[in-house]
Amino acid sequence: MSGISFKSLTFMLLVAFLVWSSNFEACMGRRGRHWRHSRVGSSSLTKKKGKTSHSGGSSSHHHNSGSSGSKPKPKLKPKPKAPSHNQAPTPSHNQAPTPPHNKAPLPAPVPKPKAPTPPHNKTPLPAPVPKPRDDDQAYTYNVLDFGAKGDGSSDDTKAFQGAWAAACKVEASKIIVPADYQFLVGPISFSGPYCQPNILFQLDGTIVAPSDTKWGKGLFQWLEFTKLRGITVQGKGVIDGRGSPWWQDTPYGDPYDDELKLIIPLNSTHPPLIPIRNELNGKISGMKPTALRFYGSYNVTVTGITIQNSPQCHLKFDNCDGVLVHDMSVSSPGDSPNTDGIHLQNSKDVLIHSSTLACGDDCISIQTGCSNVYVHNVNCGPGHGISIGSLGKDNTKACVSNITVRDIVMHNTMNGVRVKTWQGGSGSVQGVLFSNIQVNEVQLPIVIDQFYCDKSTCRNQSSAVALSGITYERIRGTYTVKPVHFACSDSLPCVDVTLNGIQLKPVQQRYHMYDPFCWQTFGELRTPTLPPISCLQIGKPANNKVNSDHDACDL
Repeated sequence: MSGISFKSLTFMLLVAFLVWSSNFEACMGRRGRHWRHSRVGSSSLTKKKGKTSHSGGSSSHHHNSGSSGSKPKPKLKPKPKAPSHNQAPTPSHNQAPTPPHNKAPLPAPVPKPKAPTPPHNKTPLPAPVPKPRDDDQAYTYNVLDFGAKGDGSSDDTKAFQGAWAAACKVEASKIIVPADYQFLVGPISFSGPYCQPNILFQLDGTIVAPSDTKWGKGLFQWLEFTKLRGITVQGKGVIDGRGSPWWQDTPYGDPYDDELKLIIPLNSTHPPLIPIRNELNGKISGMKPTALRFYGSYNVTVTGITIQNSPQCHLKFDNCDGVLVHDMSVSSPGDSPNTDGIHLQNSKDVLIHSSTLACGDDCISIQTGCSNVYVHNVNCGPGHGISIGSLGKDNTKACVSNITVRDIVMHNTMNGVRVKTWQGGSGSVQGVLFSNIQVNEVQLPIVIDQFYCDKSTCRNQSSAVALSGITYERIRGTYTVKPVHFACSDSLPCVDVTLNGIQLKPVQQRYHMYDPFCWQTFGELRTPTLPPISCLQIGKPANNKVNSDHDACDL
């Protein structure tokens, strides 16, 4: 009996222990879950063990609900620390759990960087060449911001000087001369050599010279860019030299084109009289300013602009290396004296194309010290054609080589393509090609003149600039005085002169007309010519004097 009682008592205690263990695990599981619910509560409540509850509920209520039909609970995780009072509320249990406070939160994804947006009140400018920038506006200098008025009467010279001084310090900077303004500017030099390279001068407005002639006395140029590396002048603007007062009062001793002596009106047996100028009547110095000059610079570009009415030469390059001129124009009356369109001197690696040149002298003049010059697709007229020279003046040495002029249209010009040298000079011209030249009512389409003289008398001299390797091909159109004029030196004849595809027809106007003329000119006729040019001597001269080493050019 006592044994049965002991077994029964043991069994009952075992059952009671199992029931109590089951209720304890369920309660502990619910306590862990409600601990997460109660994190938004105060820290004092979280310290109570076994009494964590929702607002308005009791622990016994949770125990009872958990004991009836509850699902198995997940394994408990380590109990987190209680949050502080100033911590933001955590999401509910159906959201991703908050990471432990002892770990730094992961940073938000960093978006890809975007290009900076320019201010709404400014239009973004294209990046300057050759070094594009993201902040182009910071390197742009408008002359209006430096005090320019742009009314055509106020002197804006200082404003241009200020803009240049600022731009000079910054590589690939940009000066703006805005459209719809007229800027009166006196003589000015945009100079280096300490300026940064690749400056862009954006000319869209109009720059005008002073209306009187006092400002230019004794000056070689009006606007000058000197000793720069990579300078570009571009835009749709105008440079107006207001040259009419300079032309009207031509001083005594001003040069004139010597080919005038070949042009004799029909009603006369003499060439037109060269104006006799009295020194007392000449009020202006014989030195007249060039409108735009580049000196001692590298990689120069001029494009888009118009230069008009210069007192003398319109655009000049002197001692420059790497010159590009295209899609620009020169405009002056045909009777404006000595107003060359483009003048090259001591410059090499020059390209001129796609431009229109109208002036009172040579459309393009190629002087001593020039080499590797290529001119194509140019309209010339009025003017005096395209010339090499004049060379060797005042017994100087001249060296010109590797010149190509092709695809040219000339209308109503005095000359077509010409080489002109003075007696007494030295040096050489060699490697010249004139190709595909269309001439319309041109007085003298093809000219070599080694007796050039731009004043009333010149002394006869035996020495001369040596001319060799000059080719004329596909020169076609109409002439009004003489188709070919070759006048070479007695002591140093022209050699290797080649004619190919010459087709020139006369058009009677108001001048006496002449047959082709040749003197001491040797070379080759590759095709029949119109008219026949029988005066050219085939081959080489028997006793051709060669220049001494002192006179030779280093090519």
